[in-house]
Amino acid sequence: MRKYALIVATIALVTVAVSAVAELQQVSVGGSIRIRGNYVHNELTGPLPQLRWAPPLLGKRPIGGPFNPAVASIYHWDDDGPAYSSVEMRTRLHVKADFTDNVSAFIELDSYDNWGEDFRSNYITGVDGRAASVDDVEVFQAYIEARELWDTPLSMRIGRQELAFGSQWLVGPRDFGFFFTGISFDALRLTYAADNLTIDAWASKLAERFSDFGDDDVDFYGLYGSYTGIEGHTFDLYWMLLRDDTDIEDVAGGPIVEWLQDVWGVDDYDATMLHTIGLRAAGAFGAFDYDAEIAYQFGEADMIGATFKPGLFGDDSADFDNLGAKLELGYSFDVAWHPRLFAAFRYYGGEDNRDISFWEWLNPFYKPEASVSFNRLFSNDILSGFIDANNDFTNAWYARLGLMTAPTEKLRTMFWVSYYESLADFDAPRHFKVGKARIPIFPLASWWTQQNDDDLGIDVMLAVTYLYSQDLSFDIGWTHLFTGDGYGQGNYNAFNGLVFNGGSDKDDADYVFAGCRVDF
Repeated sequence: MRKYALIVATIALVTVAVSAVAELQQVSVGGSIRIRGNYVHNELTGPLPQLRWAPPLLGKRPIGGPFNPAVASIYHWDDDGPAYSSVEMRTRLHVKADFTDNVSAFIELDSYDNWGEDFRSNYITGVDGRAASVDDVEVFQAYIEARELWDTPLSMRIGRQELAFGSQWLVGPRDFGFFFTGISFDALRLTYAADNLTIDAWASKLAERFSDFGDDDVDFYGLYGSYTGIEGHTFDLYWMLLRDDTDIEDVAGGPIVEWLQDVWGVDDYDATMLHTIGLRAAGAFGAFDYDAEIAYQFGEADMIGATFKPGLFGDDSADFDNLGAKLELGYSFDVAWHPRLFAAFRYYGGEDNRDISFWEWLNPFYKPEASVSFNRLFSNDILSGFIDANNDFTNAWYARLGLMTAPTEKLRTMFWVSYYESLADFDAPRHFKVGKARIPIFPLASWWTQQNDDDLGIDVMLAVTYLYSQDLSFDIGWTHLFTGDGYGQGNYNAFNGLVFNGGSDKDDADYVFAGCRVDF
């Protein structure tokens, strides 16, 4: 039976292929190879406990928990700690087939690796188990596209695809900066493109739990409109919804347990609904250019609230309620080297409710209040080579001044100076410092705190790109961070405001990279 089934499937496949070939107009093949070496000094580690104190009464301190009362950090800002180095490589290969009636198909394979992690032979034994890895090559994109549907400006793209809108401040392919792994979405996208107006609507699946339609799944929807009716300017308006219906339950049990939870008003989680609405304007007035954007996030944040659980229950009433803003201004001089002077500003609202009052500390039924900051979604707008390696830096603002030049036809340079400052700062337990250790004064008094500094630091960056040919380019860069007290003491700015970034010291940090890229 399997043999006959294989024969039938083969005949059906050949029939479809012959039908498709009859309508095939053009096939193109392309891709890219991107390689970059990274070296980071005095930053990454751990997790490494940086602040320790004994468990508070009944474990009510909303971080750490009763059996692990330490604040952990993935940073160290300490020249005694280990450095990080790697050579990352991304290989992409795609095929595009154009058919009649404005129909096309696009398939792109993708592999992201670090050198030495897929080596084919152990020189001692001749065998290396890492060669047996099976997840190296992925289908990064695979979609069907139909344009000018029913002789209208409407097009449809269905399948796995990149999504990028506006300046990619909130949604982009995430292929810029450190760890250029990229991101694609399993989505249906409709685009209406008239003369001066483009409207995109999409629905994508981020996680499938194989339950009833939509139940327990994670989905991402949106509407994005762009108007270009004024020459040289673009105006965007958008709404996006990230819906997470993952089932959350603090304490499982029968009807009696559920009844008690209803009486106490606990363990009543709903689906997380992260709404983002925003406006953007970008364009140029002669030599002056600008790009301004503002976004507001609102909705239920139960998935975040569930993580704030010092005891049995988390915060089932957490909400998104934060602003984000972006502003870039530039001026290009019509002189040799074509210098462009620019200024940039970012604001990502946040909160830190991790402190606890004396009366809350005494209350045996105290429930923590979650700390919810602006979520960067799928941003391709990296702020710095190591401060924002995952595009998740939030609960902070920064200001930047920079200069771009083109000394020759093939050479490009960029230099900037940036200042970073935290918004809602962490209230650490009162402590004193002995060497690099922080010792709590009264370990049980978790309500007695001192606020950490908001000065995260200043970084200086220099990058040079050499365009060897139309297809091949080389780049090299260096970023130095003058670490501020805010990074040394620590605040919640990493991983969309959910990871502590303090260190055992506040030594300066460096990030150096060099790489090349070929597109074909």
